[in-house]
Amino acid sequence: MFFRALLIVILFSLSAFAGPVSLSLPDSLMALSEEVTRLTMSLRYDDALATAKRIRKADEGVGCIIENVVRISLFDDCGDTLSLQYAGHELEECKSTGMWDALRKFELGYVQVEMGRSVAGAMTTRSAAKLFEESRDLDARAFYAIYAYYMDKLFSWVPFKSDRRAEYLAVLDSASAKSERFWPLFLTSLAWMYYDKEDFNTGLKFLQRGLGKAPGHPVLLQLRADMLYRLKRYGEAAQIYEASAVDYMKRTGKSIRYWCSVLNLIRIYHDAGDKARAAEWRAKLKDPVYESMKSWMPESLMDDLNSRSLL
Repeated sequence: MFFRALLIVILFSLSAFAGPVSLSLPDSLMALSEEVTRLTMSLRYDDALATAKRIRKADEGVGCIIENVVRISLFDDCGDTLSLQYAGHELEECKSTGMWDALRKFELGYVQVEMGRSVAGAMTTRSAAKLFEESRDLDARAFYAIYAYYMDKLFSWVPFKSDRRAEYLAVLDSASAKSERFWPLFLTSLAWMYYDKEDFNTGLKFLQRGLGKAPGHPVLLQLRADMLYRLKRYGEAAQIYEASAVDYMKRTGKSIRYWCSVLNLIRIYHDAGDKARAAEWRAKLKDPVYESMKSWMPESLMDDLNSRSLL
């Protein structure tokens, strides 16, 4: 009986750690995956997808995940909701093991939340975090840190509960500096954590690091403008969002981030005391396109504007 029980424990342990315990790849595929990130951050999405398909020919599961990470980035930048929906469908089907299955679940959880399936997204992300927690791979530890940081924040009120948020910030700092494949996700998560802590100057420092790697990246610039706004550097924030509105109108039309620019400019000019400019940007919200896109606007931004009757 003892040996049978021992065998069950061993088999369970083997199944729990089935598959790769890190996100490393053979050198040739590692180089291609790093190229995917460079192309994505250069806004060359078609080239990034084509490169991801080359990985997929060599490793179907890994390539499937990387390809759909590009599609999620395409949504995040260009507001391509069809890409988001397609990524969600594909990530449900990707065949992967170990840490790559954790990454699949992590990205799928994000898609589910963005598609309005918050409970499913939370559960999927939690299952990914449990897999990441077992790895000592720096990238895997960083993915776990994103989840664990917000869990520690959520339960920070509980007496005698350990709070390791400073440790998680350090892990993300290290990973965002060293990872050639996942640094954009680690760095933007890190910046948002400092935004949440109201340490906007530190957030700006990390964004400057990101813009050094991806000069002029439109998503990083909007996040930089958010930090500047909170520091009451209204002129600088408005300048970025004015340019962002022009850029997005040219590249994507009246997409999600175009309307984010409009909404942010309303509150920036209002708080700067320029009611006329705020009214000019508010007038753009009469566009029927905005009404059709309203549900995609960031909840925190909409709550702030509504609570101050700025819409």
